[in-house]
Amino acid sequence: MNNVPNRQVICETLMAHAETDPDIFVLCSDSRGSASLAPFAERFPAQFVEVGIAEQNLVSIAAGLAACGKKAFAASPACFLSARSYEQAKVDCAYSNSNVKLIGISGGVSYGALGMSHHSAQDIAAMSALPNMRVYLPSDRHQTKRLIQALLRDEKPAYIRVGRNPVEDIYTDKDCPFTLDKAVWLRGREERVKAALIACGEMARPALEAAELLEKAGITASVLDMYCVKPLDKEAVIQAAQMADIVFTVEEHSPYGGLGSMVAQILGEHCPKYVKCLSLPDAPVITGTSPEVFAHYGLTGKGIAATVEGVLK
Repeated sequence: MNNVPNRQVICETLMAHAETDPDIFVLCSDSRGSASLAPFAERFPAQFVEVGIAEQNLVSIAAGLAACGKKAFAASPACFLSARSYEQAKVDCAYSNSNVKLIGISGGVSYGALGMSHHSAQDIAAMSALPNMRVYLPSDRHQTKRLIQALLRDEKPAYIRVGRNPVEDIYTDKDCPFTLDKAVWLRGREERVKAALIACGEMARPALEAAELLEKAGITASVLDMYCVKPLDKEAVIQAAQMADIVFTVEEHSPYGGLGSMVAQILGEHCPKYVKCLSLPDAPVITGTSPEVFAHYGLTGKGIAATVEGVLK
C-alpha cells in the first residue's frame, strides 16, 4: 500500500533539482503544509515565496519571477487556483507564455466534506481553454516524478492537478514509461477489444482495475492513461477507438469540457464511435471522503466495470 501522496513527490523532486539549480522558485498561498512543500521552504528559504491567502498575487508574482528567468512553481488548492486566480492564469501565464507551473493541490473532490466551494470539478475545462496552457493529471507518484522532471526542462506554462491523498501505484520507479504529451498504454494496445477505457489522474487506477474485472467476465478492454489532457494525445485516442467497439472515458471532473468532451470531439471528427463519459455529476457532489464519493458515483473499479457491462448488453 503506497502512503506517499503525489504532492509530496512534487516537493521531493523539486528539492532534488534545486540543490544544483538556484533558478527554481516555489511559491505558496498559505499552503506549504497542505502542498507538502514545507521541507522545500526550510531547505531553500531564498527560493521560496509565501504570499499568504492571496491566490491572484501568487500567480502574478510567479509570472514576474518567470519574466526574470526563474523557474516558478506556484502551488495552491486546485479549487482556488483554477477559479479565483483564473484571470491571472489567463493573462500573466497563458497570454504571456510564461514559464510558470501552476500546481493545483487537493484537486477534484479531495476536500470531501468541505463541499462544492472546495471541490475543483471544472479545472480541466477552465485551464484547457487557455491558449498556451498545458494540463496534466499524473496518475501515481512515479508518473508525477517523471512529469515534474520533464517540466523542469521546458519554459512553457502548465497546470498540474494532483489529489490530496496517496493513490495506489500503477508504475514502479524502474518501470514507468514516460514521454511528455504521450499517453501511456496500460492494456491492449495492439488488441481488438470490446471496450476502450481512457482515464486521467486518480481515475487511471480504477480504470485498470475495471479492465481486470471485465476480463474475468469475458469482456476485453484496453486502458489508456491520458495524464496529458492538454495537449491530448490524439493519435492514441484514435488508435484506441479503432480497436474497440465502444469508448469509455473516466475522470474526476464535471461532465462538461473535460476529458470526455475532448475525446468525443476528436472521435467525432476522425473516428466516429459511441463514447460513454463517466464523470462526476452536473451537480454539487455528496458529502464524504474521496473513496465514498467515487463509490457513490460508480468511479471505482467495480463501478466502472458494471457500467461497461451495462452498456455492452
